[in-house]
Amino acid sequence: MQNVFDVLKERGYIDQATYEEDLRELLGKESVPFYIGFDATADSLTLGHFLQIMVMMHMQKHGHKPIALLGGGTTMIGDPSGKADMRKVMTKEIIDYNASRFREQLGHFLDFSEGKAIIVNNADWLLDLNFVNFMREIGVHFSVNRMLTFDCYKNRMEQGLTFFEFGYMLMQSYDFLHLYRNHKCKLQLGGSDQWSNMLGGYELVRKLEQDKVYSMTFKLLTTAAGIKMGKTEAGTIWLDPEKTPPYELYQYMRNVDDRDVEKFLALLTFLPMDEVRRLGALEGSEINKAKEVLAFEVTKMIHGEEEASKAQQAARALFAGGMEEGSIPFTEMDKAIFEKGIGILDLLKELELTKSNGEGRRLVEQGGITIDDVKVDSIDKQVTLDDFKDGKIMIRKGKKVYHQVRI
Repeated sequence: MQNVFDVLKERGYIDQATYEEDLRELLGKESVPFYIGFDATADSLTLGHFLQIMVMMHMQKHGHKPIALLGGGTTMIGDPSGKADMRKVMTKEIIDYNASRFREQLGHFLDFSEGKAIIVNNADWLLDLNFVNFMREIGVHFSVNRMLTFDCYKNRMEQGLTFFEFGYMLMQSYDFLHLYRNHKCKLQLGGSDQWSNMLGGYELVRKLEQDKVYSMTFKLLTTAAGIKMGKTEAGTIWLDPEKTPPYELYQYMRNVDDRDVEKFLALLTFLPMDEVRRLGALEGSEINKAKEVLAFEVTKMIHGEEEASKAQQAARALFAGGMEEGSIPFTEMDKAIFEKGIGILDLLKELELTKSNGEGRRLVEQGGITIDDVKVDSIDKQVTLDDFKDGKIMIRKGKKVYHQVRI
C-alpha cells in the first residue's frame, strides 16, 4: 500500500512537518494514533473543517488511528490565532451542545468501530486541573519571551492580550501530552495557522516523555483569490444540511473559480490523481464538466449520493430555465400574507436569507436580490400575489443562493 505521507503530499495537503523524513518512515511501517482538535465554537462543522476530515479519512484508509479531539475545555478560552479581539466567552452548556453536534457529524465520515478511531473531549481532563500543579508540571516548560514571538500572540500585542488567552497554548500542548500518555498518540495534525500552538505540544511531549512525536500542518482551504474557502457574502458553508442545504453546497462548489478546480478535486474528493489532473486540464466551457464532477463528489461525500443527485438535477433544471426545481430550498407560506403584502426586507429575514434589515437593504441597493429573474430595485418593494406564478416565486440572493416561496 502507498505511504499515506506520499498520498497527502501528492494531493497538496501538507504545509509543514517536524522531522519530515522520520515521520514518513513511521507512517510507512506502523499504525500511528494521531489527533486533530475541533474547538466547539459553533453547532456545526464547516467546509473548512471538511479538509481536516478528508485528511483523517485518508489516514484511516491507510491503517492509522484517528483521535477526534472535541475542544470542550479549550473552547472555554478560545484560540487567539488570527483574531484581532478576544473571542466571545461561551457558556459550558452551549459548548457541550456544540461538541455533541460535532460528535454526530464526525460519525458520518470516520469509522469509530472498536479499535478503528475514537472521539475524546478535552473537557474531561482540562476542567478539573489544579492550577498550581499544572503550572509546576507544564507552565515551567514554556518561555514567555518565545511565546510572544509567535504570530498567534504577537499580532495581538497592540490590541491587548489577556493572561486568560495566553493560557490557550499551554492547554492545547497539554492535550498532546495527555493523548500520548493515555492513547499512545504520536502525531498531531492541524491547519497551518496552528503551527505555533502545535509546536508547543510536540516539544512538551518530547521533553517530558523522551520519545519521538511529530506535528504536521496542512494548507488552509483558500481560493485562487486568497479568500478562505467556505466563506461567502451569505455566510459560512456548513456541513449541517439544515444550515446549508445540499443544493446550496452543490451550487457553491459548481461556481468555484476555474483556477481552483484541480486543487479542490485533489483536496476534497477521493478521485484518482490521474483523473483529477485530466479534469483540471479542461479548458473553456469544458471546465464546467469538471466543476459538475467536483460539486457532485463533494455533495455526495457530505450529504449522500441521493441528495447529490437531486441537487445536480435541480441545478441543471434551473440552468436550462425549467421549473422542475427539485431540491431547491423552499418555504410554504400563508397566502394571506401576500394578499396584504409583505416588505422585501421582512420577507428576506423570514426566509433566513438575511439576518437583519441592514443586510437586506445593502443587498437590494447593490442589485443582489431578484424575484423570478427580475431585479428588486427598491427596499420598499412589497411582495404580493401579483408576483406569483402558479403559486410560487423564486428568490435569488447574489449569483448562487436560490430559495422558492410556495403558497
